[in-house]
Amino acid sequence: MPDPRFFNFQGPVTLGELADIIGAELQHQESATFSINGVSSLNEADSENLSFLDNVRYKDQFKTTKAGACIVHYDMAELAPKGLHLLLSKSPYKAYALAAQFLYPEKKPESFINESAVIDESAEVSAGCTIEAGVVISKGAKIGENSWIGSNTVIGPNVVIGENVRIGENATISHSLIGSYSRLYPGVRVGQDGFGFAIDPAGHVKVPQLGRVIIEEHVEIGANTTIDRGAGPDTVIGQGTWIDNLVQIGHNVKIGRGCIIVSQVGISGSTVLGDFVAVGGQVGIAGHLQIGSGVRIAAQSGIMKDIPAGDEVMGSPAVPIRQYMKQVAFLKRLVKKN
Repeated sequence: MPDPRFFNFQGPVTLGELADIIGAELQHQESATFSINGVSSLNEADSENLSFLDNVRYKDQFKTTKAGACIVHYDMAELAPKGLHLLLSKSPYKAYALAAQFLYPEKKPESFINESAVIDESAEVSAGCTIEAGVVISKGAKIGENSWIGSNTVIGPNVVIGENVRIGENATISHSLIGSYSRLYPGVRVGQDGFGFAIDPAGHVKVPQLGRVIIEEHVEIGANTTIDRGAGPDTVIGQGTWIDNLVQIGHNVKIGRGCIIVSQVGISGSTVLGDFVAVGGQVGIAGHLQIGSGVRIAAQSGIMKDIPAGDEVMGSPAVPIRQYMKQVAFLKRLVKKN
């Protein structure tokens, strides 16, 4: 059950109302008047809570849950304990996400500019913005309507931030254009120099990084992730892409729409990811590669060559998943023989 000190519950709400909001179907129409007073996991829920089942690993918890109501796939409804009110959905996890968003909305503070914020007279801060303590907004920067800048964040010269953007505490943003409805979590570093230099025995020579970072709309960038600006071409993060915490994205990288990049991934310079690429945790991707749309990369893989669209790869160096599994099985057989 979410702690009310940190999460504001908007309820109660009836299952009939909730079904309309999340696009689910009531198993029995008489459940429409049942009232929900919170959400919880299957094994911790009480008789007034809503829960969900999406992963069959938890079907035994579903069979014994004390929840009052549950969101499940049609195929799992027959496993429900007696008296459990069901909301049926083809995508239970998505339906639960919509329910939780409705029941526990994230509230933005009323618009204000803290007196300790330092805002250059040439910067533009649009109506409805929230600028917290210690924020620095530099010369020529533009902040779109209803955006929210967390405390001690520094917005560099001429940075452009769209509408309804939220930037967390202690972030630094430079040389960047950030699309509307994006969210950058605390400690993000965007737009710093890329790691570009000419190697020379007499001393390495820095290559000026003359590009930008372009972050399109509805992008999420996790805490302490770093995105280098381009060396000449821009670094680009495509619309709807979600990036986890502690990810490093090198200069000139181009990431397509709707990608998912999990924690501790490193993407080297000038690599291009197509649309809807999924990259597991701790993956390392070498530079100047082409990763096709729809590619799925398993955690801890090492990518050293181009990957065609739609492939699923694993291992270091990465190979198609079926091939990797055969290699693992072969090694097991060799060990047994010895």
